[in-house]
Amino acid sequence: EVQVVESAGGLVQAGESLRLSCTTSGLTSDDYAMAWFRQTPGKKREGVEVISWSGGSTYYRESVRGRFTVSRDNTKNILYLQMNNLKPEDTAMYFCAAANYVGTSAQALGFLESQYKHWGQGTQVTVSS
Repeated sequence: EVQVVESAGGLVQAGESLRLSCTTSGLTSDDYAMAWFRQTPGKKREGVEVISWSGGSTYYRESVRGRFTVSRDNTKNILYLQMNNLKPEDTAMYFCAAANYVGTSAQALGFLESQYKHWGQGTQVTVSS
């Protein structure tokens, strides 16, 4: 059974940093690209960033470029999202997702949700102004 579990989010002030992690089990990390998505009430879920199976390629949503960094440790089956200079508009439920994709380009995979077969339950991140 595949499991995808995000770490606890939190409440932070604007300008502060927060790191999320996502642990997977039941899948081989080398066979999966990973991504972070987020969703606010009443809005469609949106992709934040994607990382290829090797970690060698990433693809970012423009609004987080330069502030968020995705990384992964395949030896531990952990995905990370380092979020710096957080803004109130980053407030959302953040989801970790896995796609059975071994291509080298994260951008080629992108944020098409149908490609991501395994999802976590989500973790809340709240940024106060």
